[in-house]
Amino acid sequence: MPTRRLHLVRADEGHRVTTLELFFDLVFVYAITQTTELMAGRLGLLGVGEGLLVLMVLWWCWCSYAWLGTMIHVDHGIARLAMFGAMAVMFLVALAVPQALTNEPGGLDGPLLFVACYAVVRVLHIVAYLGAARHDAELRLVLLKMLRGLLPSLALLAVAAVVGGPWQPALWVVALAVDYLNVYLSGPAGWRLHSPAHFAERFGLIVIIALGESIVAIGIGIGHVPITRLVAGSAICGIALSAGMWWTYFDLVAHVAESRLARAEGIARTKIATDSYTYLHLPLIAGIVLVALGLKRTFPTLHGNPAAPLHGVALWALTGGLALYLVALSSLRRRNLGSWNRQRLVLAAVLLAFTPLLAHVPAALLLLIVTASVLLLIAFERTSLARRPVVE
Repeated sequence: MPTRRLHLVRADEGHRVTTLELFFDLVFVYAITQTTELMAGRLGLLGVGEGLLVLMVLWWCWCSYAWLGTMIHVDHGIARLAMFGAMAVMFLVALAVPQALTNEPGGLDGPLLFVACYAVVRVLHIVAYLGAARHDAELRLVLLKMLRGLLPSLALLAVAAVVGGPWQPALWVVALAVDYLNVYLSGPAGWRLHSPAHFAERFGLIVIIALGESIVAIGIGIGHVPITRLVAGSAICGIALSAGMWWTYFDLVAHVAESRLARAEGIARTKIATDSYTYLHLPLIAGIVLVALGLKRTFPTLHGNPAAPLHGVALWALTGGLALYLVALSSLRRRNLGSWNRQRLVLAAVLLAFTPLLAHVPAALLLLIVTASVLLLIAFERTSLARRPVVE
């Protein structure tokens, strides 16, 4: 395909992820790291809540361009320039994450910068999508409906940036609810998903990016702490936990979701894409980010007093984040196969129920228990699958 002309190239059924999309995702690697840093720097319920709100903004940005990539080849023609422009502005959004809700003196107004750059990223996406839909009246109508919810959402975020104070998080919640609900209530009709394999691969890659943040969190958490046998063993546990989370998603869940998406057609396909990927992958990513926060705070606890427990928000982030991840995985099964994954729901409930007791065990032992629980879950599922060969 020619790449020098400024035109849009429609994606086909066999379209796969491009190197430009992978390059674009590098900005989100940094953005997710910034979100974890935001929560770690303000370790409390409010700080975690603010971090999750920022994650919802970042998620909406990423999803928008993932959908665009199923419509056109984003590495061809003028779409390439739009992607580079969005990438540059998105990097400013990532830089402003620590100041998204709290302004730091001495520079540009952080909250206003965050909202302004976010608005540019979203509007640029709609403009590019409208260009791709120039011969599709139904898709143009859907995009205008999307704009209908985006504009009041951006206005509320701008007001929140100006007002500040205790009302700011509440305004963020309302703004994001308006945007998310508008897209959901508009329904799947009109959207186009030409390549299910490309779409599923994009979301699998964002899961990898989030899991990569959990590994980075281990390294940052260790920092300049002397690498004792306890620290080294705990680091291996952390890697095993991340590997277990990878396994529980990619071993079957990802394949089943992609298979259902590929077999569906028309509105049924876009409905699955919206439910399984746009919405149900958000709590999945949020769970991974919370686990990364818990891991990040675990390793400093090991320094000085190896018997010290992990407590408070950091403890609940680790166990609650894993529980949220497991519930999201089970919800994906419910959406695609019609039944819940009961063992994952049971483990999620057990983790939450025993968290108060885990506040009294050493942090290293806590990490070992959480990791072992995931690995035992995998072993149980593999054994059950061998005995009863059906899709789990």
